[in-house]
Amino acid sequence: MTRELLLLQSGKGVRNWHGPQRARPLRDGGKRQAQRIGTWLAGQGHLPGRVIAAPSERAFVTAQKALKAAGLGARGLERAASLGKGSAKDVAGLLGGCATEDDRVMLVLDGKAMRALLATLFGRRAPEAGTGSLFRLALPDAISDLTRGSARLLETVRPEDLPEKFPFDGPTEREWRDRPAYYYSQSAVLPYRPGADGIEILLIGSSKRNHWVVPKGIHEPGYSARASAGKEAEEEAGIFGEIGPDPIGHFEIAKWGATCRVALYPMKVTRQLEMRDWEESHRSRLWVSPEGALLRLKDDGLRRLVAEFTKAPPGEG
Repeated sequence: MTRELLLLQSGKGVRNWHGPQRARPLRDGGKRQAQRIGTWLAGQGHLPGRVIAAPSERAFVTAQKALKAAGLGARGLERAASLGKGSAKDVAGLLGGCATEDDRVMLVLDGKAMRALLATLFGRRAPEAGTGSLFRLALPDAISDLTRGSARLLETVRPEDLPEKFPFDGPTEREWRDRPAYYYSQSAVLPYRPGADGIEILLIGSSKRNHWVVPKGIHEPGYSARASAGKEAEEEAGIFGEIGPDPIGHFEIAKWGATCRVALYPMKVTRQLEMRDWEESHRSRLWVSPEGALLRLKDDGLRRLVAEFTKAPPGEG
């Protein structure tokens, strides 16, 4: 019997990086490489049951981007320091601790470690490693060691050979978009609290600090839309509270060459972080009346939902 192993090389890192190599981040092109591979894995039915990344930032984020594009979410992603060198002995040890029945494992390594591992497995016949490349291998079911000839190369997939755009199943036909399909489903919260003269609405500065918005972000694979909205509230606004079970409604925004549909959830704020503890404090926060919120928000669809909500907020009729 055999088992399948996926080896994914980390994507392109940022140029002119002067910090530690372990902390070198992916550049946008590297993120797209990983997302194309993730989309391919889902489309071909080669989804991994377990994913382990080398300790570097590039390897970890490559794994995250690939998993999300594959629709799996990255909550179960693991890190292993032993993958840093690409030692066949260390890889065999990791695989020996994985289940064998229907459990496809994917390891994400950096370039030097990937070349070392492939050289051990295939010698001079090792496939050429490149940033963002995926290798599908067949291994013996019982693994005690990995040596030359113990693995069989099933397939090499290079991101440059895959479509630049990503499939999106529209209402009538398949489209091709600038980002993976999950980018176009988003969730947001409308934060509010009781005030002396009625409810108050919390607005935050946009990422470019040029207008006011509510906490909003991509509906993360692996999370419900409601949970994803709460995650955005914590990260973007530094707030916590009670999120309603159902959205107030939906609005649309134009982004990434198409239209994103956003679910808006009501959130009664019960706690907010101090500015010193809020990672995105550069955004700034502003509590305003419903009228003040309507004057400051730019998006017509969002303004409509805010107006509807504030006509009869929870506990007031």
